[in-house]
Amino acid sequence: MKILLFGVTRDITGKAELELPPDKVKSLGKVEDLKEFLVGEYPELKKLSSMAIAVNNKYASGDTGIGQEDEIALIPPVSGG
Repeated sequence: MKILLFGVTRDITGKAELELPPDKVKSLGKVEDLKEFLVGEYPELKKLSSMAIAVNNKYASGDTGIGQEDEIALIPPVSGG
């Protein structure tokens, strides 16, 4: 599974992209499971006021199923002016 990171999520992880191995993806059946895993790996993500997750270029809810071939994007809160 490929996870693309943008904005502050990239800053927190220090990476533009994460790749999860198949054995890890099997234990993460839904977007909510993935979010919990990522917060465990990168606790600073928990401090974000919001973080949208897209699966294969579509915004996803916490109960959206995920699999090894999916492309995930973490979309942090955006501010403008």
